[in-house]
Amino acid sequence: MTPGEHAPDPRGARSPAEFLARLQALKDWSGLTYRELSARAEARGDVLPRSTVANMLSRATLPREELLTAFVRACGTGPAALEEWRTVRRELEGRRGYGDASDPGEAAPEAPDPDPDPDPVPEERHPDPEGPGPAREQLPAPEEPPASGEPPASGEPPASGEPPASEQPPASEQPPASEQLPASGEPPVWPGAPADEPRNPGPGARFRIRRLLVPAVAVAALVFAGVSVVAFLRDGHTGHPPRTPTAPAAGDVRIRVVGTDFCLGERRGTRSGQVYQVPCAAAGVPLYALAEAGDGRWRIASDHPDYGAGCSGLPSGGRVPGAPYEDSECGDPTRVEEFSLEPHGTPVRGYRIVPAGSAPPGGCVTVVGDRAAAWSRLAQAPCAPDAAGQLFDFDRRD
Repeated sequence: MTPGEHAPDPRGARSPAEFLARLQALKDWSGLTYRELSARAEARGDVLPRSTVANMLSRATLPREELLTAFVRACGTGPAALEEWRTVRRELEGRRGYGDASDPGEAAPEAPDPDPDPDPVPEERHPDPEGPGPAREQLPAPEEPPASGEPPASGEPPASGEPPASEQPPASEQPPASEQLPASGEPPVWPGAPADEPRNPGPGARFRIRRLLVPAVAVAALVFAGVSVVAFLRDGHTGHPPRTPTAPAAGDVRIRVVGTDFCLGERRGTRSGQVYQVPCAAAGVPLYALAEAGDGRWRIASDHPDYGAGCSGLPSGGRVPGAPYEDSECGDPTRVEEFSLEPHGTPVRGYRIVPAGSAPPGGCVTVVGDRAAAWSRLAQAPCAPDAAGQLFDFDRRD
């Protein structure tokens, strides 16, 4: 706390981001570390874990009012200033859409289009692959054969081998239509098929069929390949040969994601404590160790070069869906800091990190998001039957 300098005023905040920036300025004004803020809050009867403060200040959403109260009081402000912080928070929360920055009580109306198009161009359509193209010629329609009993219009004699109409037998002596065959000896046309449609497609029709078939086959191949890749990654395989997982044992370890070249670690320079999967060659912040906690449970201890000793765990007792898996100071009663390390598969493919006493039960520490990408974060998620993104082994660290 700088002597003679007034505490930051929240009343100028017009958005949650500005409000959080003023909270950060309040912490800087107090001159207290996260550990000292947590201790001062505990002395006042408030609960303010270090990791919770770090998460609050690194986000762009409004904190809960009880969290805001504990933080502002720990920073050393008086009751009047605390009420101002609460009032501004309620106003920002009530605005929902956060509206226009120039008018905190009213959302900005939607601006009309400054240059509407009076004559919109119709949406471009793809040409019909069956339609006539510039290089395609229209074939003349086949001539209709003359009706039975009528001579051809041109006066030409009937086809060779076909008797004149006057010499044909009466209809009563002719065979049924189903037994008659055309003079050419070709089989009859199937019912419902056009009589004037050529029975064998010409070169143009075959070309159109090929032109439509090639893209369809290509699309089907791409879809099949995509489905295969997704299934491949979901099974936890990324091109690495299977290796015998290392069973958990007390001591220094490097926690590896099974089937990958990723290990667990933090992003140095951030204050959240969030754990990610990072390339094992670059892992090392923090260093991890396993410690037995009794009854088959384990603590995963961390040693951070900037924040010192800590424990991996889940905030809020794991009650929040998708609770982040993060490193923080040990001994916080609101966190889950003990785990069961359960083998999975026959033979064992890896070990699940299962929070002990988490609510709701049935959760596993899981790589969420793109499991094939570095810096995908870890969080609590329901344990999956295939354990995709949920298997780890514990390599000994020299």
